[in-house]
Amino acid sequence: MTNNTNPYNLIPRTAKEMEEIVIMIRLHLYNRGLPCGAKAIRQQLQDDGETPIPSLSTINRILRQNSLTHGRTGHYD
Repeated sequence: MTNNTNPYNLIPRTAKEMEEIVIMIRLHLYNRGLPCGAKAIRQQLQDDGETPIPSLSTINRILRQNSLTHGRTGHYD
């Protein structure tokens, strides 16, 4: 038997559960008036002990796909 798996056809996907966790953390941070970008979400994932932790680009992709990004509206303190 030969392996017909072509690495160029494989699309890495984030587990649906991790996408839901990222969305919930983002909404939680936003509703509390805290910074809610990819770095803040990644830090919260680390604090919560989640594994594996997605990269910043993956978190940004999840936010973008779910229309949870917008320009900054004010200054951070």
